[in-house]
Amino acid sequence: MRKRGKEKTPFLFTDVLIIGSGIAGSTTAIQLADKKIKTILLTNSSDPKESNTKYAQGGIIYKGQGDPSLLEKDIFLAGAKVGNKKAIKILAEEGPKCVEEILIKKIGVKFTKNKKGNLHLTKEAAHSTRRIAHVYDETGKEIEESFIKKIKTNTYVNLLTNHTLIDLITIPHHLKKPSSKDNKNTCVGAYLLNNKTSEVITIISKIIVVATGGIGQVFLRTANSCVAKGDGIYSAFRAGAKIKDMEFVQFHPTSLFHKDVDNLLISEATRGEGGKLKNKKGYMFMNKVDKRGSLAPRDIVTRSIFTELINTGEKYVLLDLHSYIKRDEIKKKFPHINNICLKYGIDITKESIPIAPTAHFFCGGINVDSFGRTNIKNLFAIGECSCTGIHGANRLASTSLLECLVWGNRCAQKIIKNINKNKLLGPKIIRHWVYTHKEEEIDPALIEQDWTTIKSIMWNYVGIIRTPKRLKRAIKDLMYLQYRINSFYKDNLISEKVVGLRNGVGVALLIAKAAFKNKKSRGSHYIIKKYSDIKNI
Repeated sequence: MRKRGKEKTPFLFTDVLIIGSGIAGSTTAIQLADKKIKTILLTNSSDPKESNTKYAQGGIIYKGQGDPSLLEKDIFLAGAKVGNKKAIKILAEEGPKCVEEILIKKIGVKFTKNKKGNLHLTKEAAHSTRRIAHVYDETGKEIEESFIKKIKTNTYVNLLTNHTLIDLITIPHHLKKPSSKDNKNTCVGAYLLNNKTSEVITIISKIIVVATGGIGQVFLRTANSCVAKGDGIYSAFRAGAKIKDMEFVQFHPTSLFHKDVDNLLISEATRGEGGKLKNKKGYMFMNKVDKRGSLAPRDIVTRSIFTELINTGEKYVLLDLHSYIKRDEIKKKFPHINNICLKYGIDITKESIPIAPTAHFFCGGINVDSFGRTNIKNLFAIGECSCTGIHGANRLASTSLLECLVWGNRCAQKIIKNINKNKLLGPKIIRHWVYTHKEEEIDPALIEQDWTTIKSIMWNYVGIIRTPKRLKRAIKDLMYLQYRINSFYKDNLISEKVVGLRNGVGVALLIAKAAFKNKKSRGSHYIIKKYSDIKNI
C-alpha cells in the first residue's frame, strides 16, 4: 500500500506504448515488431485476450462480388450518408490485402471454408453481397487468440497485463519546468497503475497509441467486454485531444433476453443466413417498416424492436432460425450461440430465441486522420475508441474488425517511417507521479451504486430513442455525479475501480452533451420532441 507524499515512482522507457490489446493494438504491435521496434502492449485485464474483439461473433469484411466501390456505397448508406468518404475508400481498398497478409498469412487465423476449400463468405444486414469471412460464430475470439499467441513469442513486444492507464503524460503540462518554448501539446508517455501492487509507474515513450475499445459498459444492457468503459477516450480528452460524433452509439438489435445473461450477442449473421424477427404472436413486424425486413440496417431494426416492445408492453421479441434454416446448418454455422442458448434451456434448432436490443458499438470517439493521428503530437488513436468517420452515424456490420486491422496497420507504417525523429525524455525533465490521494479504504458499495446510477441514466435518458427533456435530465444528473466521483477519486486510495469510475462518468457526460446538442436524428442518434411520439415511429 502506497502512502501519501512525495515518493518517486519508477520510470520505464520504450519506443512505442500501445494501450489496449484488441485487434487494433495487436495489429500495430505485430507490425512494429517486424521492424524490431520495442513496444509495450498494455491491458488493464489479467487476461490480454479480454477486449471487445473477443466478443465479435459475425466476422470481418473480406471481399465479395463487384469492385470495392460497391462496399463503399454500402458503408456510406448504412452510416446515414454522413461517413468520411476518404476513410471509407481506404478501408475498402486496403482491407482485403490486410486480411490476407496479416490475419491469414502472418498470424494464421483459420477462417471457415466451404466444401470447395474456399473461404465461406456470409452476408449481414445492409450488405448488398456476401463478403464476410468468419470463424463460425466466434470470429473475434479466434482472431484475438491468434494475435496474443503470436505476440507472446515476440521478443520486441512486452505484454504488460493488469495495468491501468491513469493519465497520459503531455508537455508542457507535465514538465518540471515549463517554458514559453514548449507550446505544442505533445504526448510523451503515461502514468500506469499496477493493479496487483497499487504501485504507479511512469512510462516514457516516443509514440503513444490509444486502442482501448468502446464505451458499452456505461449502459445498463451491453454486449461489450467488461473493459469497455471509455478509459482511453476520456484520458485523451483530459489531455486535450479532440473528440467527434459522441452521440452516435449503435445499439445491436439482437442480444439474448434472459434473467441470467446480460451480454450474449446473437450475431447478425443469423439473419443473414435466413433468420426472421417476429413478435410473440408470430408476426414479422419488420416487413411493415422496411422493404429489407429483418436485414434492414441496425439502427432501423433496433428502433423497430424498441417501438414494438413499447406498443405491445412486452419485454422481448423473437428471432426465428428453426423455421428457415435446417437444423444441421444451425448447429454447424452457429455452434457458440447454439451451445450457450442450450445452457440456458433454449434449443434454437426447435424454438425461437428471445431477444432485445443492447448497447454495442461506438461510432464516435477521438478524432483522428487517415493514419490514426490525433491533434496531440505523438499521440495516435485506433480502433473503436477513435473516430475515423468511416461509420458515419451508424456502423455497417463487420466493418469494425476491418477498421481496427487497417488502421492498426496504417498507424504502424506511419510510426515506422517517423519514429527515429523522436527522442525519449528523462526523469530530470518529466514530473514523477506523486501520491496525493488520501488513504481511506474504498467502499465497494459506493462504486457499485455509482455505476448503477450511470448505467440507468444512460439507458433510460440517452438510449435508443432520446428526447430533449431526457437529455437535459441526464446532463444535470451526470454533472452532479461527476462532481461527487471526482471527490471520491481524490479521497480514496487509487485503484483500477476508482479510475474506471472517473472515466465512465466522464465519457457518459460527453455522450449526453453531444446528443443534446445535435437536434437532428441521424442513424443511431434518434431524437424526438416528446415521449408520446414514440408510438408514431
